[in-house]
Amino acid sequence: MTRINRYEKAVHDADLATARRIAEALGVPLAFLYAETDTMAEAILTLGLLSKPEQRKAVADLKARLAQASAGRAGM
Repeated sequence: MTRINRYEKAVHDADLATARRIAEALGVPLAFLYAETDTMAEAILTLGLLSKPEQRKAVADLKARLAQASAGRAGM
């Protein structure tokens, strides 16, 4: 019989409220703690430093670049 320890059961995972407090203490956006890669974490930190209008513009610019890249691949 396989024994599942408390770590595999996620007994020690922080709940959302705790994660929020950790993020606040570190001065980072909550999403930073859940980023899957260093690049994503860096992007989240960078966006977090921008004002809300600047964040919207940055995301719109990224979406436009993605659409342009997709269109370029489709035309090959």
